[in-house]
Amino acid sequence: MCRCLATGLVLVVAALGGTLPGSSAEEPPGAYGLGRPASDAEIRAWDIDVAPTGEGLPPGQGTVKQGAQVYVLKCAACHGATGREGPQDRLVGGRNTLASAHPVKTVGSYWPYATTLYDYVRRAMPFDAPQSLSPDEVYSVVAWLLHQNGIVPEDVVLDARTLPQIRMPNRDGFIQDPRPDVPRR
Repeated sequence: MCRCLATGLVLVVAALGGTLPGSSAEEPPGAYGLGRPASDAEIRAWDIDVAPTGEGLPPGQGTVKQGAQVYVLKCAACHGATGREGPQDRLVGGRNTLASAHPVKTVGSYWPYATTLYDYVRRAMPFDAPQSLSPDEVYSVVAWLLHQNGIVPEDVVLDARTLPQIRMPNRDGFIQDPRPDVPRR
């Protein structure tokens, strides 16, 4: 009898579409009294992504020399003194390894756009304090990483104008999404 009752209860819930009172999918947003719409200022504060074209890069600039100092203070503990040692991902080296049995994905061997590197460092690094680097610090550490990978000269000054002009070695190593509904920036 108990098994029959449980089966009947499952069938009734299934027939009702699994809904419970107050759980209608048609309820307007905010019906639970939680949260509030984000203000324009709050949205702008989180809207920090950078497109491959450089759209979204902030004002500021950085050099390889400045980047070496930032790297020692903010990056070396995880990526090693030269970006090759770890314990976390290697950042330097790996050229011509992507087609091998043991590819080494680094800034110099894998990343398709220097602007994407800037975007990632700005949003996610350092691991223990993401979004804590100033725009100048990010430009600087990106300059240092690109120089260590032989992509830019030691006297380069990176900013919103020069960074998008850098051609990364693996720029053509990715397949573009051909869907017509995917925006291109």
